[in-house]
Amino acid sequence: MTIANDIAAKLLQINAIKLQPDNPFTWASGMRSPIYCDNRVLLSYPDIRRTVITRFEQLASEFKEVNVIAGVATAGIAHGVLLADRLNLPFIYIRSAPKKHGRQNKIEGALPKNAKALLVEDLISTGGSVISAGKALEESGGKIIGALAIFTYELEAAHLAFQQVNYPLRTISSYSRLIQEAVQSGHIAEAEADLLNKWNKDPEEWSNQFLKKMGNKY
Repeated sequence: MTIANDIAAKLLQINAIKLQPDNPFTWASGMRSPIYCDNRVLLSYPDIRRTVITRFEQLASEFKEVNVIAGVATAGIAHGVLLADRLNLPFIYIRSAPKKHGRQNKIEGALPKNAKALLVEDLISTGGSVISAGKALEESGGKIIGALAIFTYELEAAHLAFQQVNYPLRTISSYSRLIQEAVQSGHIAEAEADLLNKWNKDPEEWSNQFLKKMGNKY
């Protein structure tokens, strides 16, 4: 089993990822999604946590110029701290918006001079949070060398977004590997996998069709 498949299987086992194609979750945008991912859960499992950070360390070795690890608030903070400690590098984190009190910082921590940052996030959906964090750091004089995440939904929107800003992205596991493991382990049936794959190809259309089908029930 590959590391990507192994992590996907573990995320399913600990309920960090839940699949509900017949009873989808509601995103903040109002869109319906058959998958919910919360990688904060794995922080409670030392063995999985160590496996993730070891893999992050391996992926980080591809980026030779990095001199600071930057966590994307809030879910990327803990994983970023663990990686920075493993690599013996400075750590900062980047808020989605400046604090409304105190020093009103958006970037927390001491940003090194000529900062060359590796961004750390737990999950890539559209890529918006990582790219926003990267732009904030660039506006403060830093440079983004690359980005790491535990899991990606493999949405086309994210692929295009990262291409546009030229941030190389490496992830430990992915949606396609997850579906493989979910079918193999019996978490979902083949028919449910087909529904999940349709969502992955066009999430907005999938959500619209689901809402249309359910009518006033949702």
